[in-house]
Amino acid sequence: MLDVPFRSARRLAADIRRKKLGCLELLDLYLARVERYDGALNAIVVRDFERARTRARAADRALARGQVWGPLHGVPMTIKESYDVAGLPTTWGVPAFNNNVATRNALAVDRLLGAGVVLFGKTNVPLYLADWQSFNAIYGTTNNPWDLARAPGGSSGGSATALAAGLTALEAGSDIGSSIRNPAHFCGVYGHKPTWGIVPRTGQALPWQQAPVDIDVVGPLARSADDLVIALAAMAGPDAIEGAGWQLRLRSPRQKRLRDFTVALMLDAPGIAVDSEVQDRLGALADFLRRQKAFGIYVRLLRAATSDRQSDADFEKNLALARGLTPDDESYYARATRAAVLSHRDWLAANEARHRMRLAWAAFFTEYDLLLCPVAGTAACLHDQRGERHERTVVINGARVPVTEHLFWAGYSGVAYLPSTAAPCGFTPAGLPVGVQIVGPQYGDLTCLAFAQLLEREFQGFVPPPAYAS
Repeated sequence: MLDVPFRSARRLAADIRRKKLGCLELLDLYLARVERYDGALNAIVVRDFERARTRARAADRALARGQVWGPLHGVPMTIKESYDVAGLPTTWGVPAFNNNVATRNALAVDRLLGAGVVLFGKTNVPLYLADWQSFNAIYGTTNNPWDLARAPGGSSGGSATALAAGLTALEAGSDIGSSIRNPAHFCGVYGHKPTWGIVPRTGQALPWQQAPVDIDVVGPLARSADDLVIALAAMAGPDAIEGAGWQLRLRSPRQKRLRDFTVALMLDAPGIAVDSEVQDRLGALADFLRRQKAFGIYVRLLRAATSDRQSDADFEKNLALARGLTPDDESYYARATRAAVLSHRDWLAANEARHRMRLAWAAFFTEYDLLLCPVAGTAACLHDQRGERHERTVVINGARVPVTEHLFWAGYSGVAYLPSTAAPCGFTPAGLPVGVQIVGPQYGDLTCLAFAQLLEREFQGFVPPPAYAS
């Protein structure tokens, strides 16, 4: 059994309700771990300890009166820095917003508080939430608890680090380019990218954004798939405007056992390298599923909406670069650059292609319940903060490839609005975590999560990093 700091939020909430743990007692346990370990990790970069203690005391008093605030009553949590929390800074890692203090909570924050959590801080992000590392000029660099020389992923890297090191019980992040899934994979925890649109981003968006952003979602990270289910239930549902016309009713999964699932497995893709150590772990999962009589086959089955994060100068530079690209230049950065500077006419054509893709996915999911595939091409990468992101490389199977190739696995499901869950899948020979991406049909979030819950119980669950297990 995992020690208290590493238990699931669900288990901790049950312990609180049964009076085995006090809310303030549990909060102080996590705060002591933050003081002990976070100096080296730099995950929780905004601290709100005293307000949290006040709320934890109130949670204890409420429970003594027989009042339970919700399924997460008294559970301490942190949240990604990009979520507005009234009275705390929201900077998105951008120095120009260093003095920006939120005046109200993000909608998801209010919903999690309504479920009973005790929020005690915010976790680190990269500049503009736009990197698979988590460093910025305001808060510095966050390190991976499995190896401090490596990145925890991004942009929810502080979230995943805090969870893996046992500094918090629950987290929430955002994902447009695997920003939930990648850190979960790099740090050995769970993360869920919901179907686009089912969790409102109000109060989490970048400062100039009010409208929903194509592909961009918010969702939970945790040490257990059970916690993802609870947190998603708290966060999901329409905002006030949309709620006038629709309600969210996700279909419960019909499958009860692993053998009830029909799954497809994709280990790589044409032109997209995946490290053999990552493929080996997914292969081991496939062998396990075959023994459970879940049907798995090897299949080979495609970047979008971040242009508004560019400054005018960057946009003009990228526009000039895009205009200078030849039509036959099919390098990944060439494709991505063209995508970032589409005319509206081109966007409409691309959106038509995307809709055809969605129809093709819908057809695929009449035959298969889920697709299993990598989260990224490698396990956690060494820190590399040189130059621009697209200029960096990573070694995969002995060859250097652009780090941006990782985005293939982000966009593969994201561009078509599909949900996907990142779940632990084992370790490389060097002891680094590897995750599997569980992709489901649009609005099939609960099916993804149910499969992750079964894998957690029967194949691989969360394991604490050795240096933080005490």
